[in-house]
Amino acid sequence: MIDAVFPELEALQSFEDISLREMDEVRLMNRTDTKFVLSRYLLNELFSELSGAYRVLDVMGSRISRYKTLYFDTAGLNFYLDHHNGRLSRYKVRIRNYVESDLHFLEIKHKYKGRTVKKRIKIDDFELALKPLSVNYINEVVGKEMSLQSKLWNSFGRITLVNKTEKERLTIDLNLSFEWRDETKSFEEVVVAELKQENVNRNSSFYSLMKKHNIRPTGMSKYCLGTFTMDPTVKWNNFKPKVLLINKLERA
Repeated sequence: MIDAVFPELEALQSFEDISLREMDEVRLMNRTDTKFVLSRYLLNELFSELSGAYRVLDVMGSRISRYKTLYFDTAGLNFYLDHHNGRLSRYKVRIRNYVESDLHFLEIKHKYKGRTVKKRIKIDDFELALKPLSVNYINEVVGKEMSLQSKLWNSFGRITLVNKTEKERLTIDLNLSFEWRDETKSFEEVVVAELKQENVNRNSSFYSLMKKHNIRPTGMSKYCLGTFTMDPTVKWNNFKPKVLLINKLERA
């Protein structure tokens, strides 16, 4: 079933499906990530070219899964600033709700030396103020005591493709929406695609297709996008090229 909000994604129907259990073989909790930012209206054409190389995750008959995320940061936005300043070792902490499965996970992503390591534990629900068990887990993973606050809500739809022959996943996030303090901002035309691989393979079907369409890798963090969108007082000058790209896609 294709969500009625995205009628232009009809080509997604031509993919063979894959279940959550089958996808466990390609979890890639220690991996390289390559992100691309593109127009939603290019997706149907891309899917027509990718259906032979990938399978699509199907959860209860839906090929677009809903995600809701609550991000955490220090009072001084250290995680955000580490990303903005290009620090090679940086963290991201979030609680994510996988809506169709009704599961909540506390997730910690550590990026260093070009790799991303993700660790997570299952929890009961969102925690606006982190519970002691969550705080202890974060401190253990990060290796020091952290005082974190909830900072930003994010929701989106995700299409997950799994390469038929390589250990590779491709996530395609669309209908991005951010919320904080009763304010909401949505990006309906922007798509963030993330290629997750054991090691960077530029001969990947999707990577090759991006080169064909002259779409270059763009390290766009949804957390950072939401933060400087919802709080114009934060430092964002290093993100200016990405802001210009997003504004161009939104006006297209």
